[in-house]
Amino acid sequence: MSTALPPAVAPPPRSTTPDRPLLVHSPGARVVRIPGPRPPAAPCARPAADLEIAIPAYNEAARLPRTLHRTVEYLREQPWRSRVVVVDNGSCDGTAEVVRDFARADDGRVPVALIGCARPGKGAAVRRALLSSRSRFVGFCDADLATPVETLATAMEHLQRGAAAVIASRHVSGARFVQSQPVGRRLGGAAFRLLARSVVRDVHDTQCGFKFFERQAVTHALVSCRTTGFAFDVELLRQLQVAGWGVVEVPVAWSHADSSSFSPWRDGLTSFSAVLQLRWAS
Repeated sequence: MSTALPPAVAPPPRSTTPDRPLLVHSPGARVVRIPGPRPPAAPCARPAADLEIAIPAYNEAARLPRTLHRTVEYLREQPWRSRVVVVDNGSCDGTAEVVRDFARADDGRVPVALIGCARPGKGAAVRRALLSSRSRFVGFCDADLATPVETLATAMEHLQRGAAAVIASRHVSGARFVQSQPVGRRLGGAAFRLLARSVVRDVHDTQCGFKFFERQAVTHALVSCRTTGFAFDVELLRQLQVAGWGVVEVPVAWSHADSSSFSPWRDGLTSFSAVLQLRWAS
């Protein structure tokens, strides 16, 4: 006597939709869920403005209230739609709370936003802010406001006339030091400038913490930058020049801040090493 074999059970067709979980059914077995690819994370995009200013901040709770007040007060009087973005670069002194308190108390005419950057380094913080912006012009300044905020008027004039990059300079004609750096910092700075000129052509001061850009131009330069520390400025300016963009230097009245987070030994040696690597790679 022959025994009929049970009809074969064909497995259900697998879904080919890439963004949905795939269900695999097997007779007598439990349902196994195989996750599909994760959707891309939503970008941290802010509404577009005419000008967006990033302030990288590492343990700047003491200096930020004055800096934010002076910056916002100045921007309120300007014809551009502006925003200030503070990048908390791993602070442990209440920097984030200071920014949130300021934003809550302010009238909002010049929005103040807070974003985080887990990767340490000024370059990483600036890159995070500028690449997540949708504003026409973007840039950054130091939390100590060593360069007067009024320098923005000159920077915006150049940008609106078509410049791709406008940077403050302490070493061009017309610049002056309101409060000078210690002798050690001046000597180290002179040596660094000499080295940086072998990487960035015709720029006298790569390290002044006040730089503004046409966003599309700087975006193309930023995606090629790998430096995360204080030598970031050199690589960014170099990438702009490689892409064919000019750099405008404007003289400033600059004041040294004694409480700077820059360490001449730790950060200085690292910066020299980073610029040497850029020089060898060029």
